[in-house]
Amino acid sequence: MRSPALRHVLTHLITPLLMCIGMGLAYMGAFVTPEPNHLPVAVVGTAPKAKVFAQTVKDTAGDKLDVRTVASRADAVDLLRSREVTGAYVPSAKAPELLVASAASDMGATAVEKVFTPVAARAGVPLKVTDVARPVADDPTGQGLFFLLIAVSIGSYASVAALGAAGAALAMRVRALLALGVSAVVSGIGALLAGPVFHLAHHDLAGVWGMAWLYSAGILFIGVGLHTFLKRWTTLTMMVLFVMLNFTSSGGLFRPELQNGFFGTLHAFWNGAGFVEGVRSLLYFGDDGLARTVWTLVAWLLAGLAVTAVAGLYERARRTRQARQDAEAEAAREAARTAGEETEEEAEEEIEETVGV
Repeated sequence: MRSPALRHVLTHLITPLLMCIGMGLAYMGAFVTPEPNHLPVAVVGTAPKAKVFAQTVKDTAGDKLDVRTVASRADAVDLLRSREVTGAYVPSAKAPELLVASAASDMGATAVEKVFTPVAARAGVPLKVTDVARPVADDPTGQGLFFLLIAVSIGSYASVAALGAAGAALAMRVRALLALGVSAVVSGIGALLAGPVFHLAHHDLAGVWGMAWLYSAGILFIGVGLHTFLKRWTTLTMMVLFVMLNFTSSGGLFRPELQNGFFGTLHAFWNGAGFVEGVRSLLYFGDDGLARTVWTLVAWLLAGLAVTAVAGLYERARRTRQARQDAEAEAAREAARTAGEETEEEAEEEIEETVGV
């Protein structure tokens, strides 16, 4: 290509085009066709009739449902509150009941209702739906936590660009301190949005802030460290890690039981899922499963600190190598100057001797 300016522009267009492809594949692959995929449900009852009914439901649904039987309604409620099942059906000839926990997943509760409503209809009786863990009235679908995740994520990974580009001349320890401060500010904004502004969190706001800080700091340290090696490709990498794969696997809209195996597997250890599920545990499920989600966020933060430390060592070694090369070049220039001066002196002496003859 003859025009360097045009080649420069076309090269920089690669990143947004890759983002377009990646976002389309990730979001449409995760959200366009949600359907049950080993959705865990329970049937209450230990009598042979209940077990036959559970097996019939399983045979009809195939891989869409994982069906178990439990001894009592109380056991089913415990499973719902620990998020081990998405719904529990209590058979009855006159008043069948479906137990759900919509705070865990409104979409999951809807999916289970679609499974068991026809069952009750075939028996000619209405289905009673009982929600044992309902989200607050200010967040009726429970999806506010997903949008909180988006806000904190954007504040975090967008700050990486500023710290990486504008702060490139700063020492790594200074950038690390800035990342620490930015993560505190971003998580504070997240806590304000979750509490006083939109009232998603009616209690444990300090815990929400703490989880937001762990989440934000992990992203910032990973990004600051990666920028040393990836330069202008850092933005694309951050989008892949913390948007394309992160939002889609977080469980904020669809839990893994309503997604394909790829996103369901990511949900088990990705940091966005750790944040969303951790805040859910705080707000709606009595801290059940909170320790695991906190350790997920801690692991990502430790990974970020490790990447930043490696980047700092790399930059220090590069500066040392550059200083050594500069010193060697200066020594070579000095030697050249010295050699030149000696040559001039010898020439002058030779001229003097010739004149003397």
